[in-house]
Amino acid sequence: MGFFLDKIGWIPLFPLATAGVMLLLGRRLPKAVVSALCVGSVCLSFLFSAGAVWQLVQRPVEDRVVQSVLFGWMPSLPFVTDGGKLAGFTADWGFLLDPLSAVMILVVTGVGLLIHIYSVGYMGHEGGYYRFFGYMNLFMFSMLTLVLANNLLLMFVGWEGVGACSYLLIGFYFRKESAGDAGKKAFIVNRVGDAGFLLGLFLTSGTLGTILFTSQNHPDAAAFGIKEALGASGLAMGAPVLTAIGLLLFVGATGKSAQIPLYTWLPDAMEGPTPVSALIHAATMVTAGVYMVVRNNAIYNLSPLALEVVAVIGAVTAIYAASMGLVQYDIKRVLAYSTISQLGYMFLACGVGAYIAGIFHLMTHAFFKALLFLGSGSVIHALSGEQDMRKMGALWNRIPVTAKTFAAGAFAIGGIFPLAGFFSKDEILEKTFYSEVNHELGYLLWMLGMVTAGMTAFYMFRLVFMTFGGQSRVPRDVAHHIHESPRSMTVPLMILAGLSVIGGWIGWPAALGGSNPFERFLDPVIVKAGGHAAEAHHGAGVYLLMMGSLAMAAFGIWLAYRMYQQRPELSDALAHRFAGAHRLLSRKYYMDEIYDALFVHRTKDLGTVLGAFDRGIIDGLGVNGTAWFTRGASVVSIFWDTWIVDGTVRLIGALTRAVSYFPVRILQTGLVQNYALLIVTGVIALLGYVLLYGPR
Repeated sequence: MGFFLDKIGWIPLFPLATAGVMLLLGRRLPKAVVSALCVGSVCLSFLFSAGAVWQLVQRPVEDRVVQSVLFGWMPSLPFVTDGGKLAGFTADWGFLLDPLSAVMILVVTGVGLLIHIYSVGYMGHEGGYYRFFGYMNLFMFSMLTLVLANNLLLMFVGWEGVGACSYLLIGFYFRKESAGDAGKKAFIVNRVGDAGFLLGLFLTSGTLGTILFTSQNHPDAAAFGIKEALGASGLAMGAPVLTAIGLLLFVGATGKSAQIPLYTWLPDAMEGPTPVSALIHAATMVTAGVYMVVRNNAIYNLSPLALEVVAVIGAVTAIYAASMGLVQYDIKRVLAYSTISQLGYMFLACGVGAYIAGIFHLMTHAFFKALLFLGSGSVIHALSGEQDMRKMGALWNRIPVTAKTFAAGAFAIGGIFPLAGFFSKDEILEKTFYSEVNHELGYLLWMLGMVTAGMTAFYMFRLVFMTFGGQSRVPRDVAHHIHESPRSMTVPLMILAGLSVIGGWIGWPAALGGSNPFERFLDPVIVKAGGHAAEAHHGAGVYLLMMGSLAMAAFGIWLAYRMYQQRPELSDALAHRFAGAHRLLSRKYYMDEIYDALFVHRTKDLGTVLGAFDRGIIDGLGVNGTAWFTRGASVVSIFWDTWIVDGTVRLIGALTRAVSYFPVRILQTGLVQNYALLIVTGVIALLGYVLLYGPR
């Protein structure tokens, strides 16, 4: 197959090895050694990923599937399907490399490597340096396991691994109460979604008899994949069991990818270090839900209802999160709500059957969102930890590399031609408009997407103008410390800026005369069943849609320029005039308070009731009641022992003394040494008797 294709199992093992070294021995290692080992291991993963993908591309299109099984995890249990074909349930520790996982490992290792390099400069003066990189590399192992897994169960192992690492990294500053609370919130909310994923996994196994994604090129000839099982099962389009599987798996996706109603953990996750926000909550972990839906597209294609739910949740989340981003002042929280919104776009694409468009936006989003988060970290670094945009301004010439690269990311996410975000976002809007799932619903979802595009451009350039433009609002004691970040931080910014500019060209749409090589590369992974996404539409309609999305983005940028650069007093006036709406958005629709009232406080109330039950019933009637009964019984026991037992013993002793008189009383003293003396005396007497009177 080729050296790198034979070694795809090594890709996640490199960061795992260094994570183990860091967490066991890292405290004793110099920072330079920690940096070299941890960054070097991710670099090796990237090189092996690039080599494996290159060798995969050289193969014929129909043979671009490689499966490598490290060891058998669960034995194969063969059975005969309704179609008379031999199938078998198997779960092995195996890796699958096909065009879809190829894109994902390049994104995870490529962006992850740049963030690791950036972290060397950003975290250089922080305590727990080895621990930070140990957690980061453990996360890399978990994420690579997730995207390379060849079955649902191993995917779930990676799924849980990234959740555990997210908890550790969000709460990295564990002495800070808000960071600890944010880590616990992320962990608990994701457990709700993970329960849905697990139920979907069980139902898939019970229905199809397999959790293997595909049997193509699997080393075990008896293996049976989900794609093949669906064909042999005879399940019809829209079968209730398939809808249930799709919806349960999507519950897991709403938790991991922060969609309604399980999105509330992501804004609070900004309590972690900025590189954590860039790696986990922008480029990799939060996209796991999108990847999982696309990986299981064979199931979703047979469930129109599940697809509609995915599309509606995605579109509503996109505009809902964007509305909250309009009024945030914490630079990282603006980007957090932007992440939730852009993930909504990806699920909208999946919901209308445009899976490749969703993965395309996942890839371009990884470039410009990682750039934006790392750029915000560079701003925070320059301002000695300040994150409030109201205390920034006029930084364009003070930190020029950060400012220019950040602006490139803002233009990309705003959907400005010809940057990366334009191509991926426009393709989603086009496929939604021409969706065959439900024409009326498609038009409504397209309108939500268009409005969200304008809002995205507005709040992103609101951030740009408040941070880099206008008058300086930086406190005097901070202003004289402003400086550009070191090259270990600015070089990754420049590389990501370049990817944000040209990254979309690989998906140049056919409507503009392109061949869309990205779509052709991923096309074999998508099961053609149902035809939910429209084919490429040519003509004036596509151009009008593009012009419309560009006009919305341009209007959002102009409005932000007008309100925050030319006439900044307008924003305060509007906030005062629409105080109720502004307060509603600032308080995030009071969802945290609602969840506290419905779930958190009710859980505490249940704990209070159970505590009272424990004290009153378990301890009161059980433990203490038993003790009271025992004390009552002990009174009877004392009477019995004192008067009956002891009296009887004394009586027998008196009778014994009367019978045995003096010798028994003398001999039975209860002292061991007396008994030993008697034994020795007896032995001597016996020996003397034998010597004197024994046979001669």
